[in-house]
Amino acid sequence: MKTMFFIIVFTVYLLANFYVFRHFWIAMPPSNVGRIALLSFAVIAVTSFFISFLIGDSLPVGLTSLLYKVGTAWFFILLYFLMIIAAKDLLGLSNKLLHFMPSDSITRYTRDNWVGLGLMVGFVALLMTCGYLKYQWKVRVDLPVQIYKTFGDTISPRSLRIVAITDLHLGYGIGEKEFEKWVDLINAENPDIVLIAGDIIDNSVRPLKKGRFAEVFHKIKAPMGIYACPGNHEYISGAKESFDFITKAGVRLLRDSVAEVDSCFYVVGRDDKSNPNRKSLKELVAGLDHTKPIIMLDHQPYHLEEAEANGIDIQISGHTHQGQVWPISMITKKLYERDHGFVKKGNSNIYVSSGIGIWGGKFRIGTQSEYVVIDVNKKK
Repeated sequence: MKTMFFIIVFTVYLLANFYVFRHFWIAMPPSNVGRIALLSFAVIAVTSFFISFLIGDSLPVGLTSLLYKVGTAWFFILLYFLMIIAAKDLLGLSNKLLHFMPSDSITRYTRDNWVGLGLMVGFVALLMTCGYLKYQWKVRVDLPVQIYKTFGDTISPRSLRIVAITDLHLGYGIGEKEFEKWVDLINAENPDIVLIAGDIIDNSVRPLKKGRFAEVFHKIKAPMGIYACPGNHEYISGAKESFDFITKAGVRLLRDSVAEVDSCFYVVGRDDKSNPNRKSLKELVAGLDHTKPIIMLDHQPYHLEEAEANGIDIQISGHTHQGQVWPISMITKKLYERDHGFVKKGNSNIYVSSGIGIWGGKFRIGTQSEYVVIDVNKKK
């Protein structure tokens, strides 16, 4: 099944590249130097994506990182070239069938030439530059939450500050220097506790083990600790190695388990849906003292109604990235009840984060990279 899926994706990706580069070939001036440059770029852009994923772990880390960044960036750039060229071709084809404009007028706008190519490349370059800058800008989401339970005793209840992050995707694409900047943002909030809702690792543990990532994790200042649940990418990168690294980094990993923090509230960590044998939420909360606050980490935001049914006070999820770029964000909006943002179900407060990191090319178009500061029962 996985092999067939890979073959289909590989075929579609190659056909999309052929379609786009064929238009480039026709539009550019007939120069041997230019065409050799175009062919060279096409080979590098298309093959680097697959090389980094298939044999990346056997290559030098720096080379794999470069191939990964080039290949995954081109994946998103290709998407916009594909949409523009397809729209142009559809306009020309529609006019041939329906004759809604004089043929010479429509040809002026739809034919392939170097002027149109230059304008298209310039537009996409500007769009992706803006997308890159948008990704680099980490949005602070301020989320005050009031729950009907107290932290500590009822005589002197206290508030709780949580910094919640999801979808770090550390590895070949996002390095330790970038991660250090995130840690500075987290520490500046003076959190009581830091919660990570999955996908700490991208597609390989190797660059994390060879780098200083574990050391950077230990720089996070949270008196009550750092807790995380697994995401699907922890399984993609190899479950055992991933979980071993997370533990080594000083993060308490909750896989279908519960931690009682300071004897006054619970953090429940669900295993990812990648594990078909994960426990039900009902099993996880059975036997807990429901007079104490219950906070749940669940990477993939499916069946949000279960939080309310099982007495969860706060749920933090991620996974969707809100599509990362438009129009993929339109797809995630249809796939999930909530692909980004806050939703309240009964007494359950649920937040689905678009993630502080990203998969692949570092572009955010119509979405945001974020970290969430949750002040629970903060006195006004």
